[in-house]
Amino acid sequence: MESRISSLVIGYGNTLRSDDGAGQVVAETIADWQLQGVRSLAVHQLTPELAADIATVQQVIFVDAIAAEADSTVQVQRLAADASSQLGGHYQSPRSLLRLAHQLYDAAPIAYQILIPAVNFDFGEALSPLTEAATATALEKIRLLLTARTV
Repeated sequence: MESRISSLVIGYGNTLRSDDGAGQVVAETIADWQLQGVRSLAVHQLTPELAADIATVQQVIFVDAIAAEADSTVQVQRLAADASSQLGGHYQSPRSLLRLAHQLYDAAPIAYQILIPAVNFDFGEALSPLTEAATATALEKIRLLLTARTV
């Protein structure tokens, strides 16, 4: 009997631009955990097609790298659908994907965005020490969201 997927993790970014690939690294690590009820996708960018996957779960977690500010901590943000965003094109934001999932499928999963601080966006496949450490922290926070839904 196939178990129902209740949580979806979508890690996105460009793995050929060093720290920008942190979201995909996280998604691949979570896939390796093989947690029951959890599906993890590593994608280059957010596309409208992901709304169909989002509509089938109770919780979705988006994971991306963000240029590090003075405060280089992992950010966990609760998200809601963005009613003001224009839908269209090939790239979507997490909020616009939530809106699309709601409009097309009448779905409104609990949603979070995990932002991993990054400092190196040059060509390369390795994470900087800062982003590597932040990735480990992000994984801890995501494990909490997946198991207890609290951070």
